Amino acid sequence: MTSQPTPLADLGDRAADLDGLIRVETHPRATATPIIVDMLRSVYPHDKIFGEFCPVQGFVDAPPRELFSWLSDTRSLEEWTYSLRGFTETDEPGLWVAQDRLGDNTDIYTRTIADPHAMTVDYHCAWDQGEHLWMIYLMRVVDAQVVLNRPGSVVLWNNCRHPFYDENPYPDSAPPDRPVWVGDFWEMFSAGHQLELSNLTAIAEFRHHNNLPLTPEWMTS
Repeated sequence: MTSQPTPLADLGDRAADLDGLIRVETHPRATATPIIVDMLRSVYPHDKIFGEFCPVQGFVDAPPRELFSWLSDTRSLEEWTYSLRGFTETDEPGLWVAQDRLGDNTDIYTRTIADPHAMTVDYHCAWDQGEHLWMIYLMRVVDAQVVLNRPGSVVLWNNCRHPFYDENPYPDSAPPDRPVWVGDFWEMFSAGHQLELSNLTAIAEFRHHNNLPLTPEWMTS
């Protein structure tokens, strides 16, 4: 008979006292409960929640596959984002350039990487140059019937605070005398992204409720 593997056997004795590891074997419920309660707060500092990552999420009353298809087209950003306008495909297939009106005379480059099986849509972006797309917008469309027991979609969206948000790595590519850098807006990312998710929701639900295709004709023709 083949012996069953022992979880964490490779940690040896450290499995009992490894800093940050809390499992029922070492922390029974009576021990773990006060630890968990101590982690709860009635008020959370903004930086504690949105300092390194920026998660937003919401329900959209529209079919998940149709929503995924719309978001998978880079040009959808022209419709639901606050400030990205005028998408044009570059000479490099799949790489698009637009204007980000948050900045003066600012080009933003975008490549969309979508997985139809997981319904993930990742927008790889950068201000000013298209060689290093370091601003990554991670999105996933989930079938709400599975997770909420009702028709529709759940959209999960996250950003990671890449160190380049703190300092422009390509200053020579920036337009002269531009007063802002994209990282200057990080503290407002959570509210700004929630605003854009509300835009996304309003557009998708209007089209769905009025029997319009979620992906408009101008994007398919």
